[in-house]
Amino acid sequence: MLQNHCMAEDAFATVNGSFVLLAKARPVEPVEEDFTEDEDELEVNDPFESVNRKIFAFNDATYFYVFKPVAKGYRAVVPEGGRLSVSNFFSNLLAPVRIVNSGLQLKGEDATNETMRLIINSTLGLAGLFDVARNDFKITIKKEDFGQTMGHYQVGNGPYIVIPFLGPSSIRDGIGLLIDGAYLDPLNYIYDDETGRYLFAKWVDIETTLSLDKDTYEAIKNDAIDPYLFLRNAYIQHRAGAVEN
Repeated sequence: MLQNHCMAEDAFATVNGSFVLLAKARPVEPVEEDFTEDEDELEVNDPFESVNRKIFAFNDATYFYVFKPVAKGYRAVVPEGGRLSVSNFFSNLLAPVRIVNSGLQLKGEDATNETMRLIINSTLGLAGLFDVARNDFKITIKKEDFGQTMGHYQVGNGPYIVIPFLGPSSIRDGIGLLIDGAYLDPLNYIYDDETGRYLFAKWVDIETTLSLDKDTYEAIKNDAIDPYLFLRNAYIQHRAGAVEN
């Protein structure tokens, strides 16, 4: 549900049928990407467009009437430094996802760097509240997930889909999301058989990301002729770049 161009940990987070580039979107170095809303410039397999647009509309409404109002309240009550620490904590918690997938892609340097980030931030960074690895040791984050791992081994995107609350995805990336969440996300083990607490933690993560965003999704809606096509094409381009890199 976060249709915001927030970029950081990578991927697309979403809220409006497009937890846009949020996916987790975390404040990291800005990344310039040449997104286009001209669908003719991209070969996008979108056989479920009519259903996807309905889910997109649902996510859009949920974003504006639920997620964004809560994020604004959160922003008003908690100082930015505190929200950044919460964001850092969740990013650090997902280090196993990045480490394992870097290893599966035989990216030894990335796996080592992510392991070092986890050790440094979990200790010197006080359980990940501070990104000491990046700020003091210049070890930057490298987002890798199982969708990228499958892409690395030439598994295609498959049909484009929009997931309720999560936004833009594809069959391949949707499967990757399930595998990462079920087997590599530490929260899944911390809150084993406690679905409510797990979902609450994820909700806090999403609201934190949104509270740090500068109304990117709103800007996209105002400027794009067709926000659905713009975000769809942006997602496909973004993921292609993520797999290539």
